[in-house]
Order: sequence, then C-alpha cells, then structure tokens
Amino acid sequence: MAALLEVRDLHVSYGAIRALHGVTFHVDEGEVVTLIGANGAGKSTTLRTISALLPVDRGEILYAGEDITGVEASNIVRKRLIHVPEGRRIFSPLTVRENLEMGAFTRSDKDEIEASMENVFRLFPRLRERIAQTGGTLSGGEQQMLAVGRALMAKPRLLLMDEPSMGLAPILVEEIFDIIKEISREGVTILLVEQNAQMALSVADRGYVLETGAIQLEGSAQELGANPQVRAAYLGG
Repeated sequence: MAALLEVRDLHVSYGAIRALHGVTFHVDEGEVVTLIGANGAGKSTTLRTISALLPVDRGEILYAGEDITGVEASNIVRKRLIHVPEGRRIFSPLTVRENLEMGAFTRSDKDEIEASMENVFRLFPRLRERIAQTGGTLSGGEQQMLAVGRALMAKPRLLLMDEPSMGLAPILVEEIFDIIKEISREGVTILLVEQNAQMALSVADRGYVLETGAIQLEGSAQELGANPQVRAAYLGG
C-alpha cells in the first residue's frame, strides 16, 4: 500500500540556520504517527513545511501519491491536509460558531457542514455550551478543543497536530488524547508532534525520534517506548 504522506530527504533553513537535514519518513492511511524530540529538534518545522508555511530547500513531500512540494498553503487545505498549529491560533474576536465555520471555508455543502459541526459538538460538548462566546474568552483547554474542532470542519484526510497538550492541566491532557484516539477511530490519519512523549506513544502506531533536525530512531510505539535511549531522554527513565 502506498503511503498517504511521504517526506523524502527534507532540508529546510531559517536564513543561514539549517533546521532540517535530510528528514525522511512516511505515514500510512489510517495510522497515528508521532514525531518526538526535544525543543528545537525540528518537529514543528517539519509540520509547517508539510503545510507549505515554510519553503523547502531540498527534498520532496508526497501526499496521496502527488508531489505537493511548493504547492500553496491554501491548496494544501483544499486537499484535506489540515494543520492544528502550536499555540492554537484561534480567531479570538470571533464566536465559537464563527471559528468553526472558518474551518469549513473550502466547503459549500451546507447540510454536511452542519453535520460536521454536530460531530464537533459530540466530541467537545463544552463547545456547544460556549457556542456564542468569543474565542478569546475561552479557557486554554477550550481553545485547544476549538482549534481541533475547527480543523475537523475541513473534513481532514490527514491531520497534522502540533503540541496539542501544551499548557494544559493533566486532566485536560487526558481528555485531548482520548479525542485524538476517537478521531483516529473515525478514519482520520494523524501526524502528531508532542512534547509529552509518553502520551504521544500511548496513542500512536509508530513514531520517529527527531534530534537536531534529523531522524535518529524509528519504530513501533511499543518499540520506542521500550528503547532505553528514548526512555532516558524523553520518558523520565
């Protein structure tokens, strides 16, 4: 089976600083794959490059068999490759409903958009309770739910999730990861970047360890969770 996403020999720079050095990995349809690593390892850069928010110096990005290297970010979204950015980036002055509607901007199927919104409210009942509130008045956890909900409104085939647990209380981290499992069960493929390696490996099928812009290790979530190097560096021993 061909991979849904293939990243081949990816090199990316910020000015004179080389952020990624020949990163290669793949994500198969239906998988949850995680990229783990320390701050500054290149995890977020990888997602931002796949989403066309950063230019590629060298290498290829293939999605559903099509070379999307250099494709504009708005067209990436139209291909149902959707990014939940680090830091949520919700539209603070807009209501919860308006934020969700913004997620569906590439769609015109009104009944299906409404059905997608109902699905978001099923996953995140708190968002239904806050439907008329502006995004900026929500708690951090609710804003994260809204960021994920907005992404789901685009009917993603592949969901890129960047640090979904960042800044959240432990009980909310559990809740967000339960939702990630549920989204996966509904057939969405997920590429997850997450500082909390333990939680990431608990929901992932496979993972890659990124260090200073290069992949150092790969394997099943179970293999990585049992690897002494990974345990020492990212799982607290």
